Amino acid sequence: MKVITSIEDAVAAVGTELGVSDWLTVDQARIDAFAEATEDRQWIHVDAARAKAESPFGATIAHGLLTLSLIPALSKQCFVVENAKMGINYGFNRVRFVAPVRVDSQLRVRSNLHDVARINEATVHLTVRHTVEVNGSDKPAAMAEMIGRYLF
Repeated sequence: MKVITSIEDAVAAVGTELGVSDWLTVDQARIDAFAEATEDRQWIHVDAARAKAESPFGATIAHGLLTLSLIPALSKQCFVVENAKMGINYGFNRVRFVAPVRVDSQLRVRSNLHDVARINEATVHLTVRHTVEVNGSDKPAAMAEMIGRYLF
């Protein structure tokens, strides 16, 4: 896990891997809870019998946005920004859902610091490229560039 303690520290880390999270199992209970929270109850996510019979994936799959929403929590195992007065999610540049996440898959996040942009003397944007890996697969589930705004 990389610890970033200042703007200068972040600038020095551009182009490096920040860390890799532990594996997290995406089970049906998590998928169902996300479906309820977002009101996206499409059968490919919540109907195990139908998904087994009709889906090309042979099982239910996680919502792409569920996969995306796991990045902030998992990336906390990859890097931490210390000494900042505050940090907020500023948004995403590029998001791609590369492969489905079948129920009971294990995911982890690999984070790389892509860019540091100074907003002013005390504020910086860190653009981190996150790859959501699926245990046992050569193809990632998702790739996303997330921008964090930090005030030091």
